[in-house]
Amino acid sequence: MNKSDQMSFFGFEPGGVDKPKKPGRPRLAQAPSRPRAVVPTGPVTDAPALLDLPPADAPAVAGHDTPTVSPASVQGVQAALQAPTQALSVMSDHEAMAQALAQHPDFRVLRRLVPCADYGGLHGQATQRVIVLDTETTGLDSKGEKIIELAMLSVLMDVATGLPVGPVTVYESFEDPGKPIPPAIQDITGIDDTMVKGWRIDDAAVGAMVEQADLIVAHNAGFDRPFVEARFPVFARKAWACSFLGIDWKKEGSGSAKLEFLAAERGWFYDAHRAQVDCHALLLVLASPLGDGLTGLSRLLAGARQTRYKLRATGAPFEAKDKLKARGYRWDGEGRVWWCSVGSDALLDAECDWLRDEVYGRRSARVMLEALDSLVQFSSRPGLQTERQL
Repeated sequence: MNKSDQMSFFGFEPGGVDKPKKPGRPRLAQAPSRPRAVVPTGPVTDAPALLDLPPADAPAVAGHDTPTVSPASVQGVQAALQAPTQALSVMSDHEAMAQALAQHPDFRVLRRLVPCADYGGLHGQATQRVIVLDTETTGLDSKGEKIIELAMLSVLMDVATGLPVGPVTVYESFEDPGKPIPPAIQDITGIDDTMVKGWRIDDAAVGAMVEQADLIVAHNAGFDRPFVEARFPVFARKAWACSFLGIDWKKEGSGSAKLEFLAAERGWFYDAHRAQVDCHALLLVLASPLGDGLTGLSRLLAGARQTRYKLRATGAPFEAKDKLKARGYRWDGEGRVWWCSVGSDALLDAECDWLRDEVYGRRSARVMLEALDSLVQFSSRPGLQTERQL
């Protein structure tokens, strides 16, 4: 599918969307772990001996004075034993400061996003299994470029609440593309040739995980779906949703649909642009409530049940071009036609009425429709094409 063919669930799409560009980052095979306080679990006597002192009940040895301990040495032992407690105290102090700042109208507090391995709350209720997916690739064209990293999170969604429940199954792997990774891609992803050399994604593991899914979600599915379908045919048999286009983030009050921005609005920051952490961030964003109280997961699942339509205003008069452009239509230079995307049957009916009244002047006209259900949407495969008389 050309970039111009990528469309949204809601009304009209303002323009084509490429895979959002990612800023450069240090090339690390693995992000360094965060420091944490370690509290001794055993009694103080289990701690390593910092001073060579005899047991309290040891008999005195003739000709030898009882060893003395200087105040400085005592302070050293106390400091060593108190260090974990002090570390926890510092963390507690930081949290207290964060909470105080969060209450002030002039400050917003961001916390590091911590991936969740188990959302709990699984009690036999009705669920749907969702896979959140992200890829890193050697370029934008799925016909000529290759996947270099794939990450998937598989989790159940409570149908009633729209919240993830139970444990999260994670799959992540590099894949050697069989050619050098372009420098620009290395700068964007932080992945270089040495990191992927000899790696191959496990087809069987991916197939088994995807077969269990009811819905695949990606943040810009129009980019990820053609890549994974070209590599793993199992993805073509599954319903897909796009969290970038399938939710009207502007209408929800967000200043951007970029994942990092959406996470920051909800109080999280993270080291972005590696596949797995992007998946964790997206899952947490989609588990958050939207303006109507529904979660993003609920909204995407409902949208995936609807058929989208690509509507081509065939034979539209030239003088109507400004109206069409203002309405959100886009020009297909190859097909020589104005087109838009609508996200439901009701929106399609309303749009056909507008075309008849405002573009064709109530003259007899036919428009071309391409029905795109969740099994086809965001893929490079065409939907069912029909004509409609206005």
